[in-house]
Amino acid sequence: MRNPFRRPQLTLTLVSLAIAACVVGIGVGLSIAVTGDERQALPATIEAIAPARGATQVPAQTQVFVDLLPGYEGVLIIDGLEFETVNLDQVRGDATPGQQIVLPPTVIFEPGNATLTFDPSPASSIEEFSQGEHLVQVVYWKTIDGRGRARSFTWSFTVF
Repeated sequence: MRNPFRRPQLTLTLVSLAIAACVVGIGVGLSIAVTGDERQALPATIEAIAPARGATQVPAQTQVFVDLLPGYEGVLIIDGLEFETVNLDQVRGDATPGQQIVLPPTVIFEPGNATLTFDPSPASSIEEFSQGEHLVQVVYWKTIDGRGRARSFTWSFTVF
């Protein structure tokens, strides 16, 4: 009588176990990986920043951007210099519909989206970012609490 089961080959068994271990390792690696917004380790009140924290290939004319939760406002301090913050609603206040408005060369706060934006320009204190590392600090607070209860978040980026 023939035995329907054959004896397992040692090399085939070891190779199969190695492949299974690799597949399990890839699955575990993907499940614990920290990427994207999670990697930024942003406070709960900050939804996004640009340039990204620790970015190394940033152009000299890049825009600095902070997206806060609704109901928050703040100021930007770039390389130790606190910029005046202008409310976009106040800039638009006198403009007639369809008329183009000129934004001042400073930080623009858009209350509808709770965003802070700074664009380097020749009329600003920073015409363009010099080569090297730059430090950005956002000081933010709940609008109803005022700046007296402000918190801050700091990150850096490198211009090539």
